[in-house]
Amino acid sequence: MAFRFMTLAALTMLLLAGPAQSFEKANKARQEEIERRGAQVMPFSLERTLHIFTKTKSGGVQQVVVKDSSDTRQIALIREHLNKISKEFAQGNFSDPANIHGNDMPGLSGLEKARPGQLRITYKDLPNGAQIEYSSDNPDLIDAIHRWFDAQLADHAGALHSPPT
Repeated sequence: MAFRFMTLAALTMLLLAGPAQSFEKANKARQEEIERRGAQVMPFSLERTLHIFTKTKSGGVQQVVVKDSSDTRQIALIREHLNKISKEFAQGNFSDPANIHGNDMPGLSGLEKARPGQLRITYKDLPNGAQIEYSSDNPDLIDAIHRWFDAQLADHAGALHSPPT
């Protein structure tokens, strides 16, 4: 099972390494700063996990999964953190990403301005981690989600990305 997951992850990285990526990577100093801040906010290991941001027509899906499916401690930490922030996000509190990426993070101000009911946020456990789905019927919020995902991908050079469908 772990081999299959790692093979899938390796194939996904190869497929997505080409020009289909629509984001620009942050410089090395910025990435190091983001890693330092991220370690203060996220309880799980950045080195032992993958962050996957998939844009959709109605928003996007953020997944955090372990690289080793037997790492139950990291899975528990991922689930705890993503469940916590999904509740905060549903209340309009995006302070964790602001603390990691800065208050001027692209898309963040648009998400913070969402009125109740405009932005749907759904948490889900995954066998190897967890995910948060972000969706809206508002084109401005969908755009904000996409810009926010691109900013995350630029700052986390090791993240995987799937283009909009």
